Amino acid sequence: MQATIRFAASQGIPVVARGAGSGLSGGSSAVDGGIVLSLENMRDMTIDPLTRTAVVQPGVFNAEVKAAAAEHGLWYPPDPSSYEFCSIGGNVATNAGGLCCVKYGVTADYVLGMEVVLADGRQVQLGGTQVKDVAGLNLKQLFIGSEGTLGVITEITLRLVPAQRPATTLVATFSTLDDSINAVLAVTSSMRPSMLEFMDNYTINAVDDLTGMGLERDAAAMLVIQTDEPTEHAAHEITLIEQLCQEHNATDVFSTSDADEAEAIIAARRMAIPAVERKGTLLLEDVGVPLPRLGDLVAGVEQISQTRQVPIAVIAHAGDGNTHPLLVVDPTDEEQQQRAQLAYGDVMDLAVRLGGTITGEHGVGRLKRPWLVDSIGEDALELNHRIKKALDPDNILNPGAVYDLHR
Repeated sequence: MQATIRFAASQGIPVVARGAGSGLSGGSSAVDGGIVLSLENMRDMTIDPLTRTAVVQPGVFNAEVKAAAAEHGLWYPPDPSSYEFCSIGGNVATNAGGLCCVKYGVTADYVLGMEVVLADGRQVQLGGTQVKDVAGLNLKQLFIGSEGTLGVITEITLRLVPAQRPATTLVATFSTLDDSINAVLAVTSSMRPSMLEFMDNYTINAVDDLTGMGLERDAAAMLVIQTDEPTEHAAHEITLIEQLCQEHNATDVFSTSDADEAEAIIAARRMAIPAVERKGTLLLEDVGVPLPRLGDLVAGVEQISQTRQVPIAVIAHAGDGNTHPLLVVDPTDEEQQQRAQLAYGDVMDLAVRLGGTITGEHGVGRLKRPWLVDSIGEDALELNHRIKKALDPDNILNPGAVYDLHR
C-alpha cells in the first residue's frame, strides 16, 4: 500500500481507492492514467469483547462486522440498505448511515480510530480503542466522509454496543403525503424510535410488483416504524405511535413483535431501490433537510416531477430528514434524459433553499460536485480546499471527486 502510493506520488499518478464499488455518487470511479487501488482483499477483523471494539480492514463487509459482533452479544448499528455487500472502508469514506441512524447515529459515531496512508506514503495512526481521547486535534474526523481525497484508510477501529433489544415494528399507510409527514413530525417530537422510514406511492407499487407482498397499492405513503425500548416500555410506545398515526388519518395500522414478520417488512423497505430500478434507469438523490421542512421537500419533489415530466419515487429515513428521491428515466428517451438532468439539479437546489444538504450519506463523489458550493458556501468550500491542499498538495488522491481542483 505505502509503496504504491509513494510510487504514485513520485510520478504524479492519480490514485483512486476502491472497496466494494457499491457507492452511488461516483466517488470511486477510475480516472484516465490513474491507479485503481483495490481494497477488497483487505479483510482482517478482530473483535475484542472487553473493549467492545472491532479492528477491521476496509474490505470487510458491514454485514460481516454485524455477524462477528453478534457472536459476542454485541452490535454494530450503522446499517445502510446495502449492508450485505458494502464495505466498512466505503462506509467510513462516505460516513454512511442507514435505517437505524435516527436513534443510533451514523458511521462517524462508531469510529474510534483508524490507520491512514497519506498522499506522500506515510502511514499514521489516529485514535485507538479508547473511548475518550482529546490529545491533539480530532484528525480522524477529517477522513470520515472524505471519500478517499485526503488519504487511504487501511484499518478502522469501530465501537460496538450491547446487542439490540427485540424490536416491535409498526406499518402505517396514509391517503395523503401531508398526513404521513405530519405523523412523522408527531412521532419524532414525542419519542425517539429506532427506525422511521417512508415510502411513497410509486415506491410502494414498485416493491409490491417485485415482492408480491400485498402492500396497499392505493396508499399515498407508508411509514415503517420500530421501537426497541425495554419490554415494559415497548408496548406503551408502540401504542402511542399507533395513536399518533391514527390521529393523522392513517388508513391502516399494523404492528408486530414477531421477528420474522418484522424482517419481511424491513426487507421490503431495503428492496425499494432495486424495485424502482426495474422501472427504468435511476438518477439517485440523497438530499436532507431539517425535520420541520420535510413536508416542503416531499411536496417540492412531487412538483418537480410534474413540471419536468419525470417520475420521481421518494424513499426516506424520515426520522432524520434524509430523503432519497429516485428519478426514473427511460434510457431510450433522450429528451426525457435531458429533463431528468434538470430535475436532478432542481431537487438539490430545493434542498439547499430549505436549509438542507445535497447529500446526507452517499457522498458528493463526482455526480454532485457542481452543487457543493451552493450547499456549503464559498467560505466553507475554500476551507475544504485548504485542507485538501495541505494533505494532498499534488492532488493525486481521487482527483475529480468532491473538489474541482486542477492537477
